[in-house]
Amino acid sequence: MTNFTPSPDSLKTEHFDALVVGAGGAGMRAALALTEQGHKIAMISKVFPTRSHTVAAQGGINAALGNVTPDQWQWHMYDTIKGSDYLGDQDAIEFMCQEASEIVRELEHFGVPFSRLDNGKIYQRAFGGQSQNFGEEQAYRTCAAADRTGHAILQSLYQQNLRAGTTIFEEFYALDLIKNRDGEIGGLLIMNIQTGEYQILESEFVLLATGGAGQVFRNNTNASINTGDGLGMVLRAGLPLQDMEFWQFHPTGVAGKGMLISEAVRGEGGVLRNASGEAFMQHYAPHVKDLASRDVVARAIAIEVQEGRGCGPDEDYVLLDLTHLPDDIIKHRLPGIRDISLTFLGIDPANTPMPVFPTCHYMMGGIPTDLTGQVISPDENGRQQTVKGLFAIGECACVSVHGANRLGGNSLLDIIVFGRKAAQTISQQLQTLEKQSNSELNLNPLLDRIHCWQKPAKTNNQTASVGTIKNRLQIIMEKGCGVFRTEESMRQALQQLEQLKRQLDEATLLDHSHIFNLERLAAYELENLMGIAFATVHSALARQESRGAHSRIDYEDRDDEQWLKHTLYFSNEHQLQYKAVNLQPKNHPGFTPKARIY
Repeated sequence: MTNFTPSPDSLKTEHFDALVVGAGGAGMRAALALTEQGHKIAMISKVFPTRSHTVAAQGGINAALGNVTPDQWQWHMYDTIKGSDYLGDQDAIEFMCQEASEIVRELEHFGVPFSRLDNGKIYQRAFGGQSQNFGEEQAYRTCAAADRTGHAILQSLYQQNLRAGTTIFEEFYALDLIKNRDGEIGGLLIMNIQTGEYQILESEFVLLATGGAGQVFRNNTNASINTGDGLGMVLRAGLPLQDMEFWQFHPTGVAGKGMLISEAVRGEGGVLRNASGEAFMQHYAPHVKDLASRDVVARAIAIEVQEGRGCGPDEDYVLLDLTHLPDDIIKHRLPGIRDISLTFLGIDPANTPMPVFPTCHYMMGGIPTDLTGQVISPDENGRQQTVKGLFAIGECACVSVHGANRLGGNSLLDIIVFGRKAAQTISQQLQTLEKQSNSELNLNPLLDRIHCWQKPAKTNNQTASVGTIKNRLQIIMEKGCGVFRTEESMRQALQQLEQLKRQLDEATLLDHSHIFNLERLAAYELENLMGIAFATVHSALARQESRGAHSRIDYEDRDDEQWLKHTLYFSNEHQLQYKAVNLQPKNHPGFTPKARIY
């Protein structure tokens, strides 16, 4: 416990060639590549690296290996574009799908223990939205390590970073970007979570790999660390966030609890059933049924419950049925899912169906970047310009390969593809970087933020605690901007957020001389979540259509004429700008938007 109020002269300073913020799959892959190129880099993680949220990814990583069914990267590209409801940038999707097979083989060589077919090749399972020959038949494209694929990848990358000698700041929190007096990236201000002391890491290159922000919703599959820290940094730096109206609600979270039940369950043959035992997905996606795209399945479950066909005493969930599957499938291909069911539900899915309901899972929007991971922002004339020295990768970034809805199995692919590409780009820029005279760092905005939480506690007017404000924020977002949205629900959410923001501005950390550093950390995280909540609701309110995960009851149809474009949100007066979707891949003919039917 430390009440440490820093001054510029008191801050310890270290210099690195590049800083990687986050030690999930994206940050690990980038840090490994940079270290292997001989650069002095630091990877900053607010938890022990193998506790990063990539560890929770269950189902697998997509690549058109063709080990189970014939496959081509072009088919993968089509499925991803269709899954994105045509809001994904087709040049970025093309690049990711072309890289996929090499990426999986690289992971295999890093030591990832993929499950195997009888012929020794990597096992691939069926996942929703995946097809052969541009939508004709189900594809088996998702490379899996049982149902613990993210865990296997993260452990392997961590071992590789240890081998390479990457410098890791474990249990340090990155508060904010530091700019120099010329307005360029100069490094980071970080806090030692154990001691509460702050220090500066100087670098001309900062790579944000801070993951998602699912904690903005009450029911979510995300770890408690997923508070959008990189997004908050970018907003405070005056840069935009892109497509923040698009949040994926995974169709199968544990009802009432939120823990993820992987799409791998349906890929292995699991079936969704309503109160009458009917396999209802036949009505919503007649061709692929339970393996429709995630947004389609999530809405179907919500409709079944809303229309009175839900299960349980409160009729507020549906059942995911595995009881017809052979026991060896469940025990060998879905062992983690079985453990989750036994631990949190007290039931064995081999004998009893699991209660499930949609839960916030993934953020399709984020920090806008180009194909190299470099952050981009419009200039005064609206032209997209790269931000010198600033990169973002993984779930915190929006390149945009997921558009309005992400296909299962593409998130692990995204983090490795663009983690490697961003590192290659930074390495190239480091090799050509001309040493310039050091420009003084501008620390005043950062120190003001720290001192805000060091102000004296009020004695005449009790303010809400950080935890109370966070809980209210999550409930507001769940009710106002959930699976289904209306103008009324979102305007009400905005009014409530404005009131909550005033409470946050007045909040204090009660006794600074005895405050535990985790409470200070929670306050910084809440500031980030507040900014993300405003970005989400303002962007969703403006988009007057239904597309992918953004489903509006008052605008039920997709409107390509008006809304085939990306949203850019700026925190300054909640401004919104727009930019065109890239419909032109570099090497393959583009796919023209059409009705999305499964």
